Amino acid sequence: MPESSFVVRPQPMDSATYSASSRLQAAGLQPAIALFEDAARSVPLPRAPQPIAIADYGAANGYNSLLPVNTAIRVLRGRTRSDRAILVVHTDVAENDFSALFATLVDDPDSYLKKEQAVFASSVGRSFYQQILPSNSIALGWSSWAVHWLSRIPMPVPDHVQVSYSADDEVRRAYARQAAEDWHEFVAFRGRELAPGGRLVVLAMAMEPDGGSGYRAAFDAVVAGLRRLVDDGVITAEEARRMSVPSMARDEKDFRAPFAPSGRFEGLSIEHLELFNAEDRFWAQYRLDNDASAFAAKWAGFLRAAIFPSLAAALDGGVGDARAAGFVERLEALVATELAGGPEPMIIPLAKLVLAKRTAGSA
Repeated sequence: MPESSFVVRPQPMDSATYSASSRLQAAGLQPAIALFEDAARSVPLPRAPQPIAIADYGAANGYNSLLPVNTAIRVLRGRTRSDRAILVVHTDVAENDFSALFATLVDDPDSYLKKEQAVFASSVGRSFYQQILPSNSIALGWSSWAVHWLSRIPMPVPDHVQVSYSADDEVRRAYARQAAEDWHEFVAFRGRELAPGGRLVVLAMAMEPDGGSGYRAAFDAVVAGLRRLVDDGVITAEEARRMSVPSMARDEKDFRAPFAPSGRFEGLSIEHLELFNAEDRFWAQYRLDNDASAFAAKWAGFLRAAIFPSLAAALDGGVGDARAAGFVERLEALVATELAGGPEPMIIPLAKLVLAKRTAGSA
């Protein structure tokens, strides 16, 4: 894959599988939703008839957007007339499955379109590492499980699929530089787009104290599966060498870096930053039913949706390679077998942030 290729939010080959896997990600949403609710209570509202704009950065199929957006709309409705227009803009890269996104908005019983009047949905198919919405137009921003995806793969990770578990210092430095640049750009452009007094709530992957990104057993199972596929002649050793996950977790100093030393950047400041571990819901269910096969199958399905498309992109023919479907099926089965042999809970380190834009005339 060329280094210049944009790889933000790899798109699943199976939207149904991705929807199911989103339920694991939902485990970390509630703490961030509470912050989003508080933000909706405090942000200044534009004068009518200008709509109140909410931006959802990195929407994917929309599943993880429903609860936070519903919560924000409910709070905003308590602050203004019931017929006041609210515009919700869902953004993602152009390759996103926007049909799946709008199916979620139309069909899901939790969709805000089913619950509220005078609410309008739209989408933008561009990377959020650039400005994609008008300056000073967004009252509330939300982004969950998105900003850890890098804008490009700086170089392959030859000894693992996840850079935080690589022993190659050069690779780790290259990914760290790219992650720093991407976070800088993401914050800078949100600073332009947020209206004065606006708030952006971000839920993102974080680092463990030892520098890991969590999910260690899952990533190791993927590495073991790829080795088996090379041994079986399904993929070549060179293809396996190119396979890596284009993501990077960040620690507290990484999140704060763009704001140093003044504490402000592009009109934004960090109002709240907290690192925490989310619940492994698959493990919680395993403790109830002691079904190792079910536990492993759920994690393998999650990985298939979340990272296998990125791995398949490294095949000689890319995701359109004639072997791609078989590669994904066999890798999922191998990962499930590996995880079933010794179930253990996954560490899921996350960060929740609130970025606030200063109001006109503030220091």
